[in-house]
Amino acid sequence: QVQFVESGGELVQPGGSLRLSCEASGFSFSAYAMNWYRQVPGKEREEVAFISSTDHSAKYADSVKGRFTISRDNAKNTVYLQMDSLKPEDTAVYYCMAGIPHPDLEFPVAAFDYWGQGTQVTVSS
Repeated sequence: QVQFVESGGELVQPGGSLRLSCEASGFSFSAYAMNWYRQVPGKEREEVAFISSTDHSAKYADSVKGRFTISRDNAKNTVYLQMDSLKPEDTAVYYCMAGIPHPDLEFPVAAFDYWGQGTQVTVSS
């Protein structure tokens, strides 16, 4: 059974930092790209970052480039998102998902239908 368990979200002041974690299970973690997404109420889920399965190269949405860093530990089946210089507009529920690269898309497509519960990040003073 595929499972994603996100953690690390909390209330933080603007300019602060957080490190999100996502532990995955039920599939061959090292064989998949891993994505982080975020979603706010009333809006579609948006891609934030992904890290490849091969050379661990990463790509970021323009809105987080230079502030967020994605990494992975295949031995722990875990993907991380280090978030620095947080802004109020980063407030969202953050999700991870395994991804399959698509030649016509900037970010890998979701590999599975099941999503975890996400972790809430709130940036506010």
